[in-house]
Amino acid sequence: MRSASMSIPEVVREIITRNRSIYDCMKMDLINYTALAVKIQPEIEKILGNSVNLNTVVVAIKRYADSFEIKEEVRDESVLKNARLALTDGIMDIKFSVKESDGMDPMAILDKFSKVTNNYEFFRLSDSFRFLTEDLEDIRQIFSNVSSRDDMFSTGLAKIRISIPNTQNQSDVVSYVAEVLHENGIELVNAFFSQDSIIIILNEKDASKAYEILHSDIMRT
Repeated sequence: MRSASMSIPEVVREIITRNRSIYDCMKMDLINYTALAVKIQPEIEKILGNSVNLNTVVVAIKRYADSFEIKEEVRDESVLKNARLALTDGIMDIKFSVKESDGMDPMAILDKFSKVTNNYEFFRLSDSFRFLTEDLEDIRQIFSNVSSRDDMFSTGLAKIRISIPNTQNQSDVVSYVAEVLHENGIELVNAFFSQDSIIIILNEKDASKAYEILHSDIMRT
């Protein structure tokens, strides 16, 4: 769950949201904020690419913990109000490091993609590149000369694009979606932010159920 311009509170929320044990303990008020800050500080610095003050992390954790109480009070109105969903199955996650991309021409790669499919997402992270696209043999061939790693391609996935109003906080939406799906026995594989939407990645077997849960949540508002 990364964006090129995330703030410390957003990164804190991302890390906690995708760690279910920490997330659940925080909801039950069983977390020592300072101890947690020490634990996740190195990961925050890696994502942001610079050092962060420990006290700033502690404050971000406390504010996130406080938000759980606020969410319970406004639970009658879904965070997904006015959101739109789009489900695509048969998705492949292609990941390669910045180092592996040294010999690549990004424009050439994107040009090849456009000749095979227009249904793809591209994300530039701090240490890697990610493509979310249809699982097609022609797509695999494009990357055949980039890397020989077996774990370059992750398959059996689906994506749900959540288009939300500009007034909505993307981090809050991801946290809310992760919580709603977790309560129904579904875990996110990953999530990514784009300019006007959120892409959540799930195992393909869970996608239809997840879509129905989120769609029902929207319809009750």
